[in-house]
Order: sequence, then C-alpha cells, then structure tokens
Amino acid sequence: MNNGLNQPIQLNQRTIIVDVLRGWALFGVVLMNYFDFFTLGRDWTTYKPDLFTNILFYITSIIFSAKSWTLLSLLFGYGFAVLMNNIKEKGHNPYSFFAGRMFWLLVLALINSALFFGDILKDYAVLGLLLLCFYRASAKTAFITSLILLLAIPALSSYIYSLNNTNWAELPKLFPLYKSNNPIDVLGFGLQATYLAQIISKPYLYTVHVVMFCCFLWGFSLYKINFFNELNTKKKWIKTTFWTSLIIAILLTGFSMLDTNMKWNVSKYYNIRYWIILSSMLFIATSICWLYISGKLKNAFASMAIMGKMTLTNYMTQNLIGLLVFSGFGFGIWNTKPLWFYLILAIVVYIVQVYFSKWWLSRYNYGPIEWIWRQLSYRKRLQLKK
Repeated sequence: MNNGLNQPIQLNQRTIIVDVLRGWALFGVVLMNYFDFFTLGRDWTTYKPDLFTNILFYITSIIFSAKSWTLLSLLFGYGFAVLMNNIKEKGHNPYSFFAGRMFWLLVLALINSALFFGDILKDYAVLGLLLLCFYRASAKTAFITSLILLLAIPALSSYIYSLNNTNWAELPKLFPLYKSNNPIDVLGFGLQATYLAQIISKPYLYTVHVVMFCCFLWGFSLYKINFFNELNTKKKWIKTTFWTSLIIAILLTGFSMLDTNMKWNVSKYYNIRYWIILSSMLFIATSICWLYISGKLKNAFASMAIMGKMTLTNYMTQNLIGLLVFSGFGFGIWNTKPLWFYLILAIVVYIVQVYFSKWWLSRYNYGPIEWIWRQLSYRKRLQLKK
C-alpha cells in the first residue's frame, strides 16, 4: 500500500454543524425511504386514505420529501471542497485521489443499490467527477453557474416529463422478485429497479442530476466563503436566507396551486416544483443553523451530529434493515401496513442508530463503512480502534 497520503480528517477536526445537518438529512432519508414502501405497488385507483393518513401524507411531503437528498447534495459539495483542500495542503494530486475515492464510492453504491433501489451514492460518485472541473473555481464562478442551472431546471423538468419516459410502468413486473424468499431475487430486484427507475429514467437521469449538481455548487461556494466554520458571524445572512426562502417557498407553492386549479398550464412549460423543494430545503437548513448558533436543542443536535459522523454506515444500514423488514427474504411486510407504521419504524430505527453510533464512536475512530472507504481511498491501513 502507498503510505504517501496522510491521515484523513479526524473526528475532533470536523465542523459540528455540518454533521448536525447530515444527521437531520439522514432522518428525512429513512422516513421517506420507508414511506416509499407504503406507496410501492399500491392501487391508487381504489385506495382511499383516511384523514389521519392524509395528514401524515401532507406533513411528510412538506417537511421531508426531496428535502433530504438535496441537503445531502449541498453537503457533498461542501465536503468535496474540504477534502480537496486537505489533500492539496499535503502536497498530493487531488484529481487522482478524488477520482479513486469516487470509484470506491461507486462500488459501495452497487452494493447499496442491491439493498434499496433508491440509492444516491452512485449519483454522487459520477457527478463528483464532474465537480472536479470546478476544483479551482472561485465561490463567485461556482455560484453563478449554479444560478444558471437553477433557472434552467423548470424548463428542463417540463420538457423531460413531456417525453413520458419514466420507466416506472415496467417496475411492477419486478415486484415478485422482491416478494421472493430467495435473497438473490431480492437483491436482483434492487439492482434492476435501480436501473429502470433511475439510470435510464429520463426525469431522474437528467432533471434530478442537474438539481443535485446545482446543490453541489452551493455547498462548494459555502466552503469557499468559509461559511460553516464562521457560522456565529453569519447570523444576519442566516436570518435573511431563512425569511427569504420561507417567503419564496410559500409564494411558489401558492402559484403552483393556482396554476393547477385555474388550469393555466404554466407547469407544462416551466415546472417550478424543484424551486419549491430547494427553497424549502434552504429554509429548513437555515432554521437548523439559526437554532444551533442560538444554543437551542443542544441534546437533539448532539444526537444528529453523532449520526452525521457515520453518515455512510447509517445510510446503508437503514437500507439493509428496510430489506429485512419489507422484502420476502425478511418479514415480507411490503405495503401491507398503515402509513403510521412505516414512519414509526423509521423513527425507531433512527433512534437506535443514534445510540449505536454514540457507542461505536466512543470506541472507534470511524464508522465501519467509512473506515473501509477511507482505507481504499487513502491506500493505507488506518487505525480503527481508539
């Protein structure tokens, strides 16, 4: 092994608020991933949800739907900049290092896609290589590029959806694989469903990836202005973004409802759905930052930070637990339970992971998957036990 590369960033050198935001995002990820199993394969022409289920639908949609992966994308862009700067300061080639790191992330993504067909690691691995083009860019260049993408997203979204090529119609044909008690069939479902629903599905392939990259550039820009490391001095900026994003989210949501009810059909040509998602995500993220620097919810944020330090391990473990609960190889629950069951299960899994992460990190330097990934990336053995 090559011992030329230095140690990665240690736990005591991490920026706590970044881990807090990652921990919050993981909460939204497990909620919505388990929520998906409630909706998967359900006959919506005959299913009539009760009032309580409708309330849960609206709450999860407003607070969590697509807010977590967009926030994680922003944090990925920030983490990219931190890592590249760290490697450069050590006198090593950041391009070859990061390319190797993304290769191993893609390998992990292959495993995770077998566990759950909603994997995002593969997207980060591929788009991460594109982010290398901005390695030497300034915050201004990255941010302006992100704004250009942001303006293009509604038009792109409308055009791609007009092609009517989502491949979701083919997905039910694979459901018998997931309901099988054969683990090979269950894992095969994950890989095939990932291919159908994400890799060749045009709305995901084009629109979602552009949204992700826009968020990457936001995170990259935040690193360049040293935002998270100087959070206490950015309170005015945080408040401004908080109120601005909230107002924009409300106005855009109102316009979207009018567009639908009045049959203006604006969304047919310029679909602002992702603008609503992104403004809502920024509102939630700045809410957390504002509460954090105000010294509120210290215990809750400490728990989120613990989760965030083991993001990769906890994310893949959530998907493994989901497979064991929902697939035919496990308990075979599939979509047979009421919605509250899936949400409570997600909350329980998250709480258990908080305690497990706290126990693990009191004894070890890295989460188990992070340890494997870092050793492969740095091409050297790293000490796991403290």
